[in-house]
Amino acid sequence: MIGQKLMLSRMRGLISELETRIRPREGGAYRPDYEGMSKTFGVRPVSAGSASEIVLPDSLTSDVLQSPKPYLTLADALQRAITRLKATRSDFDVVFIGIDKAWEPAFFERDEEDFNLHDYLKAVGASLGISVQLIRNDKALDYPCRASVMWRLSIALYTKAGGVPWVLEDINPHTAFIGIDYAMRRTRDDGPRFAICCAQVFDAEGSGLEFIAYKADGVSVYRDNPYLNHAQMLKIIARSLTIYQRKHYGDLPSRVVVHKNTPFQDDEIDGCLDALSAVDAVELIQVQQDTGWRGYRVDAKQKVAGYPVARGSLLPIGPHEALLWTRGDLPEVALRGGPYFKEGKGIPEPLLITRHAGRGNFGDVCRDTLGLTKMDWNNDAPYDGMPVTLEYAGRLAQIVKRMPDLQPHPYPVRLFM
Repeated sequence: MIGQKLMLSRMRGLISELETRIRPREGGAYRPDYEGMSKTFGVRPVSAGSASEIVLPDSLTSDVLQSPKPYLTLADALQRAITRLKATRSDFDVVFIGIDKAWEPAFFERDEEDFNLHDYLKAVGASLGISVQLIRNDKALDYPCRASVMWRLSIALYTKAGGVPWVLEDINPHTAFIGIDYAMRRTRDDGPRFAICCAQVFDAEGSGLEFIAYKADGVSVYRDNPYLNHAQMLKIIARSLTIYQRKHYGDLPSRVVVHKNTPFQDDEIDGCLDALSAVDAVELIQVQQDTGWRGYRVDAKQKVAGYPVARGSLLPIGPHEALLWTRGDLPEVALRGGPYFKEGKGIPEPLLITRHAGRGNFGDVCRDTLGLTKMDWNNDAPYDGMPVTLEYAGRLAQIVKRMPDLQPHPYPVRLFM
């Protein structure tokens, strides 16, 4: 654990709280009682002991607030603390870092460094092979619904320690899903920006949940969206395929689905297909938000219903295009029965699913995309709007662009959660 003296004491209490039974005060429509981490996941959280605790001086708060560049002062102190814990790395699975709300002026810096404290600490931990969990006193420690905090924290800790909390059903076990996203990194001398390209590899069992990232020079940028050339796309897909094979005893997947939130250009399509030439079935799928489409439900009397369309509704609009509602009415998760809409209000906007290459059943492609919206192991919500392939790839790209030393080897996703 890393934190000031009072914060360390409160975080020890948080570890004990992970074993208590708590009834939820919010999210009760779908969130069950929290029964304790050992009963839920079969593992008991324990403190690693004083040898793995770094006590930050109380004076750090005044040092941060009085610094002309508070984000640098705080970042330096926390980086040194994380680095010190590498000496006792075998004693713990996850590091708690206590974040005081008083440090808020140092959480972001947009003008010079594009600094984000959360992403920076994840990047520092990942470069050392250490999973970190940020604990804020105004959120995890003081949030009134303790069941919500315990559910989210226990899932996160179990996953970061190497556990698999849940898996997909009804998906071909020999399918590999690859999500690709990018982040543009600034240069200090105002030279040309370059893209950090992330490809995250996922399968139905959750094994091989790793990703690769590399600096892509010379990418084409159109409307702020980078596009890879043939060689760049072939390289990242080939490396992604190697990740899958390493986790499956050298076997190739029988089917590969590649997700991107921008269109696949001709060079990118050719690069993917060349890298996957030994795979039986390849699907290149664009998953687009902000489509402008809306839909509403009508009841038996042909009147607008009081709830939105059902989650999972699918409307083909072309031979290789369809609207997929990943948000909407989901009565199956409602503990008290009846309709349930997680967002609470508004008209849900569908995703636009476009196939740029592939010959399989398009309904299966959309069904897989829907299933992957339930695979975010970093929260306890019943679903997300985007599939985990792109949800994670986007987050990872933003964190990785802040890593000072980007290595070409695969990284476990859990280091960045």
